[in-house]
Amino acid sequence: MSEGLELEQIKRIVEAALLATEEPLTLERLVKVFARGELEVEQERTRIREALKAIEADVQGHGYELKRVASGYRFQVRQDLSEWVSRLWDEKPPRYSRALLETLALIAYKQPVTRGDIEQVRGVSVSQNIMRTLLERGWIRVVGQREVPGRPAMYGSTRAFLDYFNLKSLDQLPPLAEIRELIETLVVVEETPPIPEPVQLHGEEIEDAEDAEDAEALEEEGEGERRRAEVVPLPTAPQTSR
Repeated sequence: MSEGLELEQIKRIVEAALLATEEPLTLERLVKVFARGELEVEQERTRIREALKAIEADVQGHGYELKRVASGYRFQVRQDLSEWVSRLWDEKPPRYSRALLETLALIAYKQPVTRGDIEQVRGVSVSQNIMRTLLERGWIRVVGQREVPGRPAMYGSTRAFLDYFNLKSLDQLPPLAEIRELIETLVVVEETPPIPEPVQLHGEEIEDAEDAEDAEALEEEGEGERRRAEVVPLPTAPQTSR
């Protein structure tokens, strides 16, 4: 036992630990899986890294991969297979507005920033609902307050944001210009409902229809022209961890 476990056994234990948890595991947590003496003294991290490298090589060509993200290591479905695997679930991918995605991008790239900073760049006010959604998703957090009148909150991104988008660190973010182009290409304007074919009405049906049209006209009067919101389907990062 003094020499520690063989690499093959270490690899099997690490692999089992990664499969047993639904969250990424850091190197420190993987080291704690082993009892004193099971790994060579002062070589614990090195042996774990060797095991992780061996596992990564073993799963080449499989439907899943070993991925290192901000919170640690995890197994996940390969991106090119997500189209098929996603059919196991009925729920549709979340859809977010252009404003929310642009706000998230600005926070990620220019953090720490305040709502005022974001509004200055975008040229429009930032809805409180957008900030609340990003906070509830755990993608952003308050990192401090700017020492100016009013002491506005400053926001930054989180590890959960990096994990969701398969990033190990902020250094892996593509240029901001590319993100803006991606948002533009993903924008989908809600389709206008098709115009129903005219239906022939007779007698009392005509009077009822006319009454209904009058009531609808009164209800819509003064509302003005409504603009349809633009929404985008957020690319679903593969998060299957088993």
